[in-house]
Amino acid sequence: MEAEMIRIRWLRCFVWHAILSTFLLTSYHYLLLSPALRSASCLLLHLLISLPLSFLAFSSLTSPDLEPSASLAELAFGLARVVLNAVVGASPGFPTAASRRRAQAFLRRAAFVVFLGLSAGLSLVSARGGGWSWRELGFRGVLVGVVYAGVYVYRKRFVLAFPIVQRALFFSFKMGIPAAFKHAVRLSFVAVMFSAFVVAVLPNPVERKKSLGQFIVQQINMWLGTCTLLFSWELTHHLLQVLYTRRFLFAPPQGSAAAETNPSGLLLEALEQSAPRSLLQYLAYLDMCMVCESNVDSWRRAAFFEESGETYKRVVIACLRPLEQLTSRLGEGLEGPLSGSKDLLSQQMSSPFDTPMALSADETFIDFQLCAWGSRAVAELTAKSHSEDRYGVAQLTGCNAGVLTTLLSCLIAVELCLGKKTSPHAGQLMGPASIKWAAPAGGPVDVTARRQGAIGVLGKKRGAALHGKAYAMADVLRTSIYLIVSVFHAEMQQSLKSGNLEKDWISVNKPLFGTREVLVHKLSLFIDFRAS
Repeated sequence: MEAEMIRIRWLRCFVWHAILSTFLLTSYHYLLLSPALRSASCLLLHLLISLPLSFLAFSSLTSPDLEPSASLAELAFGLARVVLNAVVGASPGFPTAASRRRAQAFLRRAAFVVFLGLSAGLSLVSARGGGWSWRELGFRGVLVGVVYAGVYVYRKRFVLAFPIVQRALFFSFKMGIPAAFKHAVRLSFVAVMFSAFVVAVLPNPVERKKSLGQFIVQQINMWLGTCTLLFSWELTHHLLQVLYTRRFLFAPPQGSAAAETNPSGLLLEALEQSAPRSLLQYLAYLDMCMVCESNVDSWRRAAFFEESGETYKRVVIACLRPLEQLTSRLGEGLEGPLSGSKDLLSQQMSSPFDTPMALSADETFIDFQLCAWGSRAVAELTAKSHSEDRYGVAQLTGCNAGVLTTLLSCLIAVELCLGKKTSPHAGQLMGPASIKWAAPAGGPVDVTARRQGAIGVLGKKRGAALHGKAYAMADVLRTSIYLIVSVFHAEMQQSLKSGNLEKDWISVNKPLFGTREVLVHKLSLFIDFRAS
């Protein structure tokens, strides 16, 4: 059913894209062109070739996450390495899985630029004005499409932006029309100027002499056609954003037999079995977060606290999975590449982009949205268990301690990535009643040295993107922890005074990052409302 939902959304986007694009181009064709230039074959060219080509380009590139892409330098280095190994007779070697993914992402974006350029050329030819040759108008249309696609990819507009507030489809689409028109006007002006400059620079053996008035009229006509085309593309982009980010209810109809017997089955299946970083997985986490935070679907949240506790454990595990993966990636990145794992020749022949340093830097916060939803959902669910858990499954299954342990470990890793110390003193940790705790394994945390590792290198090269998400992730984690602490504040204070804070609220398993002593100290700061 979930896969069918994705196909239905894709089909709805295609139908509306066809309606809007055909309406805009037909209006331009019959309102702004003279009757002598109107041609039914040109419209058929747009409907049968240009329109599907542009929609396939947009829909194939649209993704809920920003997948790291290889650069031209990386591709050139990899190709040169293969050629050099073939010349010297050495083993060609196979690229790593991360290198293949980055190369595939680059090829998808390059194909998007090519397809959109071809679609623009065909669209402008089908809506040509007077005085234009087919070749010149098609060439300028290709340049217009390449400029738009290049800006589109450079600004990463293909990444889905899930709205904070879910509105009705009509109002969500209507709110984006003014911004789409502004983008179309600005980009059409830039694209037309660029294409005119390229055509003026390149030699044109069939160029005909034109008067100044004819030249101005042609350029205005070219700008109007380009603006109409780009406006239809902007509407298509906005339409994909609205329909793809629409919440889907992973639940049977309320009052049905499935709602009485297994109301959480569809949601758990989507959370556990969906492909990693797929649109289905993102929609499942969005639905989970909204169920936990709002009181509209309280009957679905009440089903999580069923008597056996199995459903609650599965929900918590699914919510914490992205946070655990983020913590593991941060831990590997902060530790840096292991020395001695390769011989000298292997290190010299390997690409610098294939090192664990660059890999962890590019993919560290790729699941930022999933981590934010998981953190908010599990914090709300833990807080709601204080009043809605009739059977006490949250406390009996040990999920409360596991949730706090994971949130604290992830927060410490993110703060260390940002250069913040995890302890008040470099050599020791001071707890309640002046008890000195041992420093983390490996000695005191040297933030300056750590930042010279993988994450530090990323901070120098792409610091804005990394640290922007890191600061946002730290804020989400602190808010989630404070939500739990504020609800269980009396119980935590009692455990802190009796010296059982670690036993009651920290998991017995080894944390993914840091030590149990550091987690207890960090939790005590939250209990005293001094964590920031």
